[in-house]
Amino acid sequence: MSTSTTGTTSTTGTTGTTGTAQRIADRYVALWNEPDPERRRRAVEELWAADGVHLLQPPADMRERAAELGFAETVLEARGHDALERRVARAHQEFVAGGGCAFREQGEAIRVGDAVKLTWVMVRPGEDEVLGGGVELLVLDGDDRIATDYQFPGL
Repeated sequence: MSTSTTGTTSTTGTTGTTGTAQRIADRYVALWNEPDPERRRRAVEELWAADGVHLLQPPADMRERAAELGFAETVLEARGHDALERRVARAHQEFVAGGGCAFREQGEAIRVGDAVKLTWVMVRPGEDEVLGGGVELLVLDGDDRIATDYQFPGL
């Protein structure tokens, strides 16, 4: 493990129990590809704290429509295991099962203190063409479970 006096930890280790930043990222991305609903639920419960939250800046067209309705800022939120499970299941249904795509990591995950940053892409299995992607910033609690998940789609 490589830790500096500023608390920066490399991808080779962490101070928590779940292992490296890369391992956290691997588990996170695998969750979105998981076809089995029971395994997805278990993964949600293992990855996120009970009151964990996933925050997503929606696509531009959704933000524009919200602005037309008088909403200055639009952020989509899923809080708690039940809502997180629904969020992941819906994304799986739309993009993986229904869309024939898969999510995969792009590059190495990086951990600094209690935050893990990872980049992901959406591709068709067996192909390299990137159809979408984004950046994830995961803020971990003391047990290395996700307290807050900030998703920034669009590469």
